[in-house]
Amino acid sequence: MKQMLMTLALATTLVAGYASAAEKTAQQQKMTVCNQQASSQSLKGDSRKSFMSNCLKKDSKTTGLTAQQQKMKTCNATAKDKKLAGAERKSFMSGCLKKS
Repeated sequence: MKQMLMTLALATTLVAGYASAAEKTAQQQKMTVCNQQASSQSLKGDSRKSFMSNCLKKDSKTTGLTAQQQKMKTCNATAKDKKLAGAERKSFMSGCLKKS
């Protein structure tokens, strides 16, 4: 009987620990979603950094955008960060938007 109670207590502790570890905070959930979106767009380097920054901002409204709209937003933000203008910006945007 005593061993049965010990086993039950251990099982209860493990289940409770697993449940709390499985629950994510809102920020962790947002990070997961942003990472998935960045991965689906195959973003790397500065483009990924810019995307993640915008995505994780509290007031970010990236969830309602299509993949193409998000890609345009990310490319625009990266071009702005690099202070690109004219033909240089046009060339960058073309290459950025063609990436799958």
